[in-house]
Amino acid sequence: MPEAGGRRERLGDDDWAAHLEREEARYRDGDARLPDARDADSRQRQLTRLGNAAGGAGLVLLMLGRADAADTWFHRAADRYRESFAEAPPGSWGRPIGAMKSLVLAGDWPAAEDAARWALEAGAPDAEGPIGRYAAALALLVLGDDDEARAHADAVRRRDDFPEDVGDALAYLAAQDVVGYAEAVEQVLESFATREEYLEDLPIADTVLVLQALARRRGIAAELSSPLLPSA
Repeated sequence: MPEAGGRRERLGDDDWAAHLEREEARYRDGDARLPDARDADSRQRQLTRLGNAAGGAGLVLLMLGRADAADTWFHRAADRYRESFAEAPPGSWGRPIGAMKSLVLAGDWPAAEDAARWALEAGAPDAEGPIGRYAAALALLVLGDDDEARAHADAVRRRDDFPEDVGDALAYLAAQDVVGYAEAVEQVLESFATREEYLEDLPIADTVLVLQALARRRGIAAELSSPLLPSA
């Protein structure tokens, strides 16, 4: 099993426990200050912050090997992302993406498929920007419509304003290309290892975890090891 992202040291349980305490505190604090529906814009932005904090807590729990507890936080994240979308500005495709990723990481495929259908019905396939097309590709992969997913993945992987390695991984997943996928997902993992900033300040390769979950459903998951992924 190749070691990727080896330039970073694996955090210990005490470090992850501190991250978990911070994410849970962020969520509690944000929930206590959630604006009511009369301030729709502030509310949708705060809901997104809550989704990020809940998703962060879920990721930390995965790193601690506590998958059952992580599921609760991932479902909470998906609910918050979905709730935020109604009043979000047009093109806020990060919300459906966040919901789908959270539910995939929770291992709740029926709920992930429901979120995928929601993303498609919201217009992701017709989006002009790359994030919308990414949402469409991800949704179609969740639903198992690999032919349609490949069309959207091919569209984003050719753009200068979208990570080529992620687009490649999506396309190879859709094609069920074992070698191509393995090479692409290793590049995605390497991109996480060399970055300076992470969502919620958590050094976790969450996109790789989602790609690997989709790959396992197709029997083509790569063997990966990294301080940015849960221990085997």
